[in-house]
Formats: sequence, C-alpha cells, structure tokens
Amino acid sequence: MKCASFKEPLMNSSRPYLVRALYEWIVDNDCTPHMLVNAEFPKVQVPDGFASDGQIVLNISPSAVRSLHMDNEAVSFEGRFGGVAHSLYVPVGAILGIYARENGQGMVFELESSMMDDDEQEDDDVQPDDDGPPEGGGQPPRPTGRPSLKVVK
Repeated sequence: MKCASFKEPLMNSSRPYLVRALYEWIVDNDCTPHMLVNAEFPKVQVPDGFASDGQIVLNISPSAVRSLHMDNEAVSFEGRFGGVAHSLYVPVGAILGIYARENGQGMVFELESSMMDDDEQEDDDVQPDDDGPPEGGGQPPRPTGRPSLKVVK
C-alpha cells in the first residue's frame, strides 16, 4: 500500500496578524507602540533624513498618527516629522519589530526572504516616481537611547 503524498498547505505570513495583535495589546496597556522598519525595503515610504543605518523607528500611537490602516499587505498612516505632515507606507515585510516604548515589550521579526523576493519582482514592472525629497529641513531629533527589544513567547 502506497502512502498518499501530503502537500503542506501554503499559508499567509503571520507577521501582519502579529503586528495588529501586538499593536492592540500595547495600546490596551496604555503604552506607546513603536514600529522598527527597514527603511530600504522596496516600496517603503518614510521621510528622508530620519533613518539611521537603514532603519527607522516610528511612533504609531493613536495620538501620534492619523488614518492608521493595518492590513495583510502594509501599514499606512499620516504622521508629522519636524512639524511637516507626511504620508507613510510600510509593507509588512519591512516591519522588523513592534514594541512598547516604555518597557521594550513586543516582538522582533526575522527577515522573510519570500516577502523581499515578491516585492522585488513586483518592482520590476513599476517605475518609481521621481518627485524628489519632501520639503522641510532641519535635523531629525536625536533618539534618547536605543530601544531594548524582548522576544515575547
């Protein structure tokens, strides 16, 4: 008797579901959710000049952003940087972590090569907009310290 071959079902990434759950958990506990983002990931739209070492930390608390939308593809919202309003777009694959500013509790994510590969393939068909850097000068505020991230199990 031959065994039937078992094909593992393809599942969506768990990252967007975990990001939404952790965001809600952090806000419910009256803490400030911060999202660590790979600013060099394809299709990421964050203000120029605020990233350090290719990463940017974004305060996504309800009081800091407007029009927050989190789905399985991306997180998008409007935020202010140096007093200038910006529309931000962060593909789920660019999210490196989400944590509470006050205590560092949250989650860090591994790089998902399949997400990067998919986005790079889609970029081959799309020409980037060349609007130049957004207006609004000034130096970005210096972070008060490096956030400490803890793995929540």
